[in-house]
Amino acid sequence: MIASVVHPADSGLYRAGGISAMVLGVSYVVTIVAYVLAGAPPNNEAEQWLKYLSERTAAWWVILGLSVLTDLLFVPVAISLFLALKNVNRNAMLAGAGLLITFAFLDLAVTWPNYASLIGLSVQYTSATNDGLRTHVIVTAAQYPAAVLNSSLVGVYAILIPSLGNLIIGLVMLKGDFSKLTAYLAVMSGILGVVAVVGPHFARVLGLAIVIGSVLTTVWVFLAGYRLYRLGRASQIQ
Repeated sequence: MIASVVHPADSGLYRAGGISAMVLGVSYVVTIVAYVLAGAPPNNEAEQWLKYLSERTAAWWVILGLSVLTDLLFVPVAISLFLALKNVNRNAMLAGAGLLITFAFLDLAVTWPNYASLIGLSVQYTSATNDGLRTHVIVTAAQYPAAVLNSSLVGVYAILIPSLGNLIIGLVMLKGDFSKLTAYLAVMSGILGVVAVVGPHFARVLGLAIVIGSVLTTVWVFLAGYRLYRLGRASQIQ
């Protein structure tokens, strides 16, 4: 194991990354609960999306808000993990942290604006049910964001890219100043994420791997955050 050497000037970044990771882990738990209560969204045409969201508007605003928060939190987490593990394998950590940050910005730029658009349109759709022309216009407007969210491309950048980041970081963690449990959780969450995206091309049931992968991601992020915070505190005390 290669011990992390924390420069006193970086201790604040370690603590910020650690706190961000722990908040991210807690936010994931709340998001998963809200998602389970809301039920899985349809992989269908625009009007089905509007009907689904119109009955779950509050739950999906919560999911959206928490998801935007977690995406933002991934940036300081990725930076602090890079600082903690760059002495083990700098190039691998550049790739792993870069994938997490890339995922965060793509998710913020594509996924959640389209969800926000559909949630807003679902409210309009509900209030326009007695006006056929207005309803038609709303459904037409919803076709683009629904098509984006139904696209397989979403699975690539929202699941595959961060999963590869988890996998790379986990492999580096095995030789770094993190527990084996944290490292293996990162590796397993990464593998399961890859399986969830690639596997359904061979057997649809493999798509369920994302459920276990999400749980493991929540745990490893929280454990990594706790370790980062302790590294930052130890450096500050010294």
